[in-house]
Amino acid sequence: MGDARNRLLRPIAAFALLTACAACSGGAARVAVATPSGPSQHFRSRPDLRPPRVKVLTPAHGTAPGYLFIAPKRGVEQAGPLILDDKGQVVWFHPVDTDGVTDFRVQRYKGRRVLTWWRGETARNVGNSRYVIADSSYRVITTVTAANGLTGDIHEFMITPRNTALFTVYRRAPYDLSKLGGPMFGRVAEGIIQEVDIATGRLLFEWHSLGHVAPRESYEPVPTRALTYDYFHVNAVDIDTDGDLLVSARNTHAVYKIRRSDGHVLWRLGGKRSDFALAPRARFAWQHDIRRQPDKTLTLFDNQAVHPRPRGHSRVLVLRLDTRRHRAKLVRSYTHRKRLLSTSEGNAQFLPNGHVLVGWGRRPYVTEFDRAGRVLLDLRFGSDAGDSYRAYRLRWTGHPTTRPALAVEAGRKGTTLYASWNGSTAVRRWRVLAGSDTRHLKKIKEERTSGFETSIRVGSRARLFAVAALAADGHVLRQSRAVARS
Repeated sequence: MGDARNRLLRPIAAFALLTACAACSGGAARVAVATPSGPSQHFRSRPDLRPPRVKVLTPAHGTAPGYLFIAPKRGVEQAGPLILDDKGQVVWFHPVDTDGVTDFRVQRYKGRRVLTWWRGETARNVGNSRYVIADSSYRVITTVTAANGLTGDIHEFMITPRNTALFTVYRRAPYDLSKLGGPMFGRVAEGIIQEVDIATGRLLFEWHSLGHVAPRESYEPVPTRALTYDYFHVNAVDIDTDGDLLVSARNTHAVYKIRRSDGHVLWRLGGKRSDFALAPRARFAWQHDIRRQPDKTLTLFDNQAVHPRPRGHSRVLVLRLDTRRHRAKLVRSYTHRKRLLSTSEGNAQFLPNGHVLVGWGRRPYVTEFDRAGRVLLDLRFGSDAGDSYRAYRLRWTGHPTTRPALAVEAGRKGTTLYASWNGSTAVRRWRVLAGSDTRHLKKIKEERTSGFETSIRVGSRARLFAVAALAADGHVLRQSRAVARS
């Protein structure tokens, strides 16, 4: 028995890479196709950073506190974790050498607020998929990988209160698909949930979809050729109020409650074998991001993306489950004014003040609603080809270890300085210093910050310039290096 299980758990790196590329596009694993990059931002002080442009469609008014967290990864010049303010201005951007980056957010690890994201494969270094945990200075504390030789995938990385990590895994397994119209010697992509201890990497829990959910429950067409059948497509995990798990499977159109002690499926919501009768407006398809809310409702992102010809529009659902009568009803829903259809990805973060922050997945929009559904902020990033797997609004304080950056350009009408400090949330003003050498730099001007990069006109014709970042109370946070006037 043990030897057979070990053979099943043998790592298949190539399949993990293929699934990671295709996992957010629905259907069986397919090779990702490169998309042209959309418009990018450019900064004179940080020419190495080229995040996608952001257009605010509805200016922020009455929004919840915190910054916006997205991870653009498709149709962009540079992919990577990106923090924005309510004006759509960059707070921190970390470009990565791959378009495999998802689920960027703030979590707690060992009592501290940390940044986490999934960092995927690159063509140059197959096998490096991992979950990243970084501190408030943007330094990587540790990375987390799957146990049993498997590869953690893009869909979920949750740090639990006991400093363990819950995440999703895809694994290829042999399966006879002949009764479903596929090949006898076929293969399926099995959905796996793992929980590991972050500090030690010790496996604490593992659940496999095969044995609990049969491929015949899937709505995904069965491949007739020798392709892997992505019948389950796990894409979200949450801890229920009783400690058991809620699992979303996109391709079965169902949410499963799984008993943590033995992996038994306690009930199904939606799909072909639902244990609940769903009211017509409560029905969902190809969903993402199942969450249990403090008021006991269940929320999810209902993609409503019908394959192969999508139609309709995506929405966020708030559902109330009657476990005694086995009924589910719709409490409320949220839709974008453009009636966006997101064929994959997407999430809804229900904030403590009753607002809802929605990331529209394959559509490059982020929207904040109040409880009544009024739009408080709506923005768009990159081009139509852009996306971010999820979006969040979260409180964050960043203390970068780097110096502020400065570029100096001399022109016929004077000298212009360009100052920035990637990741700082404390700088409020810039103090300009000028002099003939580094020992004789003197203050000549102060300027309020303006977005990620502040341009400052100065009349001085000094040889060297520097800027000091000032906090709200006026004290110096850090000074840039001295830069000669060009």
